[in-house]
Amino acid sequence: MKKHKKTLVVLAVALVLILLGSILANVFNTSTGSVSVSRIKFDALHGELSGLLYMPKDASADNPKPTVIVTHGYLNSAEMQDANAIELSRRGFVVLALDQYDHGHSKIDPSNYASTDFFGLWLPFWVNSMNDAVQYMYEQPYVLKDAEGNGLIGVTGHSMGGFSSSMALAMDEMAYPDTGVRKIYAGLSEGSDFSYTAIAGVDAATADSLGGGRIMGKVAAQYDEFFFNDPAETGGTVRHKNYVGTPEAQTWLEQEAPEAGVWYDTADGGRRIIYQPAQTHPWNHFSKETTGYAISFYTTAFADYAGLLKDIAPDNQIWQWKEFFECVALVGFVLLFVPVVTLLTELPFFKLAKTGELAVQPSVSGTGAKAGTFALLFGLILLPAFFFTPLIDGGVGSATVNFLFYAGIVFGLAGLIGIFYSLKETEHKKALLTGSIFVTVASSCLAIIAHTPMYQNQAFWTCPAVNDIAYWTIAATFISLLAMSVVYLVSKAKNGASFANYGVSFKPMTILASLCTALVTIIIAYAVLFLMDALFKSDFRIWTFAFKTWDANILPAVLRYLPTFFLFYLVSSASICVNTNTEKLQGWKGYLLAIALNAGGIALWLANQYGTLFATGVSVHPESALSGILLVAMVPTLAIAAIFSRALYKRTGNIWTPAFLNGILMTLMSVANTTVFFK
Repeated sequence: MKKHKKTLVVLAVALVLILLGSILANVFNTSTGSVSVSRIKFDALHGELSGLLYMPKDASADNPKPTVIVTHGYLNSAEMQDANAIELSRRGFVVLALDQYDHGHSKIDPSNYASTDFFGLWLPFWVNSMNDAVQYMYEQPYVLKDAEGNGLIGVTGHSMGGFSSSMALAMDEMAYPDTGVRKIYAGLSEGSDFSYTAIAGVDAATADSLGGGRIMGKVAAQYDEFFFNDPAETGGTVRHKNYVGTPEAQTWLEQEAPEAGVWYDTADGGRRIIYQPAQTHPWNHFSKETTGYAISFYTTAFADYAGLLKDIAPDNQIWQWKEFFECVALVGFVLLFVPVVTLLTELPFFKLAKTGELAVQPSVSGTGAKAGTFALLFGLILLPAFFFTPLIDGGVGSATVNFLFYAGIVFGLAGLIGIFYSLKETEHKKALLTGSIFVTVASSCLAIIAHTPMYQNQAFWTCPAVNDIAYWTIAATFISLLAMSVVYLVSKAKNGASFANYGVSFKPMTILASLCTALVTIIIAYAVLFLMDALFKSDFRIWTFAFKTWDANILPAVLRYLPTFFLFYLVSSASICVNTNTEKLQGWKGYLLAIALNAGGIALWLANQYGTLFATGVSVHPESALSGILLVAMVPTLAIAAIFSRALYKRTGNIWTPAFLNGILMTLMSVANTTVFFK
């Protein structure tokens, strides 16, 4: 027990942070107990929908309330709408935070897919999600209707959820001649224009003509990476916007020179407004300003029903505390893994994952050697980030990816020459042969990746956003492996470096025990997460980065992506091991370098991209819209993985446990947080 006193203290702290964070997050999620929050599932027109239902304690069939359905964008889930859900329910609205089809806990009936290409899979989920949720909520007795039977329901969505909301508004009006009622009373979209709904037949003019006298609004961020573009602008969309100055906004507002933040009456008797915060696309759902707009919008829209609601000023908001305490729980969750692994590896069988302490390597000395090491490490940090944009946005055939292809061929030939050279009698024959083989394999794989479209079959690779990251990941894996192999040949082979210096052991039982240790640790951690969700409807998150619950039907997708991410974390763990296990990098310095090696280049890319955007109005990579957003959550993902890699190789003497742990955990997290077709 004394041996593991520190480990037990860390474990206790982790559990306390998780429990305390979850309880206090629940306090603010329920508006200090005045709102009941429950997860619901219901059969809908195109499959099964799920969501978090926020019910004010005084709402009932005898006291129905105005209702708002809020939903997330592409890649996310219901929890991303917690700011709107908390603040609107706190003011007396019934709120359903909806998982759209094929997101979170919702799934579409596969018969509704138009085809197995991306468009055929993508279109049905957002076109129908909000409208189907409206049909369900309209029938609930606690949802208020007027004397004519019209629904007092608002619809709000971010990004793809905004498109879904716009479609629901149009579909509701198109159904009006048959139903005789308008089920939707008001609608506010965030982070979406009419560019995608136009594909489904609802452009700005159509949306205007189908307004039906409703109260409608849009949040059009000035730095939105995707939408609200001036049609005269070319050369990428990650730039400053002024949506009210575009023909689309003018058509929809029925104004020749509208202003942001001003209400306008429309010819059909409705009212419309556009808000323009100085924000990026994902910033919308983590913003007091945008949340204040949603509060003001619905307070205005439902002014005739103010007696059923609470008069709380728009700037009086508490959702930030829910986010803060879920972040506290997130910290506890991250802290949980290392002590659990440490204790598990004291048990029979699991202890086979340990191969003894790694020998600490001497640090380089001399000005030249230090400068060379610094340049090498800085290059390793920047390389993956340098190739991120070409791989994600350019793809096979682009100039930079073609460079990778030819570089792979050149280094592959050099590796073959090295193999033949090492067959001669030399002083370091084995080391030169091993290094040359790795150079050949890594460069050959890199050439294949750079020349072959990958992760394209949507029926097999069923998470489109993960596909983009997976392509970069597998390329970054072999770029890093090639760089490590070249460095090994040039400087480490002659010094007698071996696989042990990289934390690699080839003992079968060590590998098996490491895999089992990682699996059991993840099962324990997720059991805690699912328990907190069941008790407090709390997950572990900060902004777009989250560990959340999932249904078993995503596991086939997880297994398909797992080899890609496992290879990446195996190579990155080896890089962290060999570069931080030195005399001068013990303690916090080693962890900082580990984080820099994994996440430093990505963080610098983001700082350059968005710093330039806000400073000049045009980003460095104006074509990198979705790819830039995806990187935001990758910074904490890669930083946490780096900490696990260093902490666990130091405890086990090898990199297998952290490689398995990071590979499984981060794949599971990524898939659970995004679109999964064919659930």
